Amino acid sequence: MDAAAIGRINAEGKNGIEGLATFTIQKVLSGDKLIRKDQSIEASYLGPTKTEKSFLLLGIDPTRLLWSSPLALSPEAEKYIEDLRKLPESQTERLEFFQKFFEHPDPLIARDCFDEFALAPYSDVLALKDKMDREKLLEWVQDNKKTPDRKRLYFTMLAICGKPEDASLLESMIKSENPEARAGLDALLAAYLTLKGEKGLELVKESFLDNAHSPFADIYSAVMALRFHGTEANVLSKESVVGAMHRLLERPELADLVIPDLARWNDWSQVAKVSELFEKSTDETNWVRVPVINYLRACPLPEAQAMLTKLEKIDPNAFKRAKTFFPIVSPAAPKVGGAD
Repeated sequence: MDAAAIGRINAEGKNGIEGLATFTIQKVLSGDKLIRKDQSIEASYLGPTKTEKSFLLLGIDPTRLLWSSPLALSPEAEKYIEDLRKLPESQTERLEFFQKFFEHPDPLIARDCFDEFALAPYSDVLALKDKMDREKLLEWVQDNKKTPDRKRLYFTMLAICGKPEDASLLESMIKSENPEARAGLDALLAAYLTLKGEKGLELVKESFLDNAHSPFADIYSAVMALRFHGTEANVLSKESVVGAMHRLLERPELADLVIPDLARWNDWSQVAKVSELFEKSTDETNWVRVPVINYLRACPLPEAQAMLTKLEKIDPNAFKRAKTFFPIVSPAAPKVGGAD
């Protein structure tokens, strides 16, 4: 924002146009060259004009400030905004401050703190490990009233500060038939794998990757958890993550979920398998063809280039789509990934 302030509505100053009200600035938060204390501004407003509440006023465009709809503040929210201005530059110290307000009764505060964590790089959240409250996190992940986005954050944090014995709790939640207990399944699985290690992969394979009765949403959650461990975490070996992903190559209707990941991780051990998926694809599974083409385009092995020539004769339209939507696919250095 170019300008931010805390102000109060001026009932006497309402200009009579429906949907507009006049506010008097009481405290300038930013943009002191554009606004001043006691200045009156007009903003869209449909609420009561007789109120003692303070409002957060946010304006853009320094040449002619345009004000968004004022946001009513509780006394706690007003203090919270004041405290934000005093936070240090250290991201770890900032996150330590925000985590204190996760379950604050004022939704504005609770949501703002959640958003700070949602935007923070995983490495910054990792650095907060010693400052996390494991007991509270254990309580929150078991609360079925928590929304999935909240539970995802709490699972992620529990994976960082939790103890190996916490894996048994997470396993019971994964196996639960209550959908509310399994909310945020992708983060739940990722946390379980962090605490359980390589041994946890067996449950993921058995329950999701190899299970023909597992719903698509659950399988996708398992892929997301593996993707997290293949890109962000350092708990599982890349070979074991890639090996688990290979399981879905045996299920043509799901193979497109993992083929781009195999290319991203330079696993070129599946040239023959993905080519077979292309050749044997049906009307129900032909969406796998574009990912296969891009996998082969990125693969630096000579057999991949030979296979591209062969497959283009089978479905030139698929090649046209691949090159239209993915015009540049950079070949990677030769490197054969893990085995099943």
